[in-house]
Amino acid sequence: MLSTHEVVNQSTPFTDVNLFSCNRALQDALAHHHPSFDRGRFEALGTVCGSAEMQSHARLANTHAPQLLTHDRFGRRIDQVEFHPSYHALMDVACGQRLHGSPWSEGPGGHVERAAAFMLFTELEPSTLCPVSMSYAVAPSLRANAALQAAFGPGLAAPAYDPRFAPHTHKRGLTMGMGMTEKQGGSDVRANTTRAEFDGQDDWGQRFRLTGHKWFFSAPMCDAFLVLAQVAPGTSGAGGAGGLSCFFLPRWRPDGTVNPLFIQRLKHKLGNHANASSEVEFSGTHAWLVGEEGRGIPQILAMGALTRLDCALGTAGLMRHALSLALHHTAQRQVFGKALIDQPLMQAVLADLALESEAAAALALRLAAAVDATEHGQGLRPGVDLAHEAVMRRLLTPVAKFWVCKRGSHFAQEAMECLGGNGYVEAQGEGVMARIYREMPLNSIWEGAGNIMAMDLLRALRGHDVAASIEHECASAGGAHPAFERARDRVLLAVDQGVDEVQARLLARDLAVLLQAAQLRQHAPTEVFDAFCTSRLSGGADAFGMMPSGLPLQALIQRASPSQGLS
Repeated sequence: MLSTHEVVNQSTPFTDVNLFSCNRALQDALAHHHPSFDRGRFEALGTVCGSAEMQSHARLANTHAPQLLTHDRFGRRIDQVEFHPSYHALMDVACGQRLHGSPWSEGPGGHVERAAAFMLFTELEPSTLCPVSMSYAVAPSLRANAALQAAFGPGLAAPAYDPRFAPHTHKRGLTMGMGMTEKQGGSDVRANTTRAEFDGQDDWGQRFRLTGHKWFFSAPMCDAFLVLAQVAPGTSGAGGAGGLSCFFLPRWRPDGTVNPLFIQRLKHKLGNHANASSEVEFSGTHAWLVGEEGRGIPQILAMGALTRLDCALGTAGLMRHALSLALHHTAQRQVFGKALIDQPLMQAVLADLALESEAAAALALRLAAAVDATEHGQGLRPGVDLAHEAVMRRLLTPVAKFWVCKRGSHFAQEAMECLGGNGYVEAQGEGVMARIYREMPLNSIWEGAGNIMAMDLLRALRGHDVAASIEHECASAGGAHPAFERARDRVLLAVDQGVDEVQARLLARDLAVLLQAAQLRQHAPTEVFDAFCTSRLSGGADAFGMMPSGLPLQALIQRASPSQGLS
């Protein structure tokens, strides 16, 4: 075909960018919470995550989805999942960068650095982080079984990825999965019907045989999983109370034989294509008790609370990358005689997205700092009140998960509009914005959807002096903006008087936005804090781009611009 014209006025690929160097908001938040963070580590990770090579791996891992192999060619059950080589390349970087279990063996600051690195890697590819997140989050639950912790803990903390299907004793690094959801129960895990029958005692503790199913069983090629199952009262060797209990289910048994785990199918999902989500059946599958009989929900939720942190971190990372793509495109696209980024209406949209992105990262990293302080028994800054940090950890987990993840889908849609039709195009995986848009709803659903988080917030209000902690958290912004003062007083009144369940979402939103503003006051420029208070606390809009007049739109856009990270 003859060339009829030269294609111009299209933006270049957003590749070979240092995703850390171009993210001023993340740099400032990280420096605030962890002044002595390893900057060299983040500069190196930012280069890797923004490279064309790794972005190609992200495309290929999502374009060539995992394949289920139920049988070998001789008809024997093998129940394995085969991944594209790019999936393994991404996992190798994620584990090598200590995004999984490594922070538990590091000193103070490890959880904060890991959280920031998790956000950076999410910009590259989020769906490979499912097993990485669960491998990080399992540590508190495993503490309830010292033998299992001793056997698997070092492998889960090792900065190495080993994809081989082999016993844990033969591998350089290990990963963990989880299975709670059953088809008849969903979020109501007390309706689970999988049963556990006592099968003896060994070096790993009380051994059971499981019979049942899991409707969502994440990352089935992990080395082991935490699952829930029902124990009949008085049937275990210890004569326990029975009930829904937490179990450790390895792919290989201690004697070196494969544990029977029957993968029925892989889920065909809207997004998250590189990750293998599965349905499984248990039939005489060995598992070991973790914690007390009948206490399975609080036991496994020690893991779920940390994966909820990762949902907020992951959404904040996706927001940042969607914003960078929008800024990169609009800076190059010419319309009506000037760059799209210079058009007033587009500036209102981009500045609004920039505020939302920075606030999301601030809230998620604040939660990570509370995790770090409470796990290590000390803060990274002088004068940290550990009792306050414990309350903030409990409070912020549902609040950040609810609000940041709720905003993600709306954010991605608006960022996609900045690219127009090109943002909606998949292009055999080259359409990164389309991949982000498909990914965004998952973090809101995963690990407890919006209503679950709102109800958990109501539980968090009980038994703690939450009002005093909120006042303490907001102290640095006191008197800085009249809208902040009004919002703080409104939230404190609601906490003091209590709210009905139907108002729980409203309180979660109000508390999230208030605490985002408090964080921005501490580590963002004054114009960012003022613009956030004016646009979010004075009125609030039902769509992005409805910014009040008089705000410094160009300054907000310039702060978020990724151009400084281009190599």
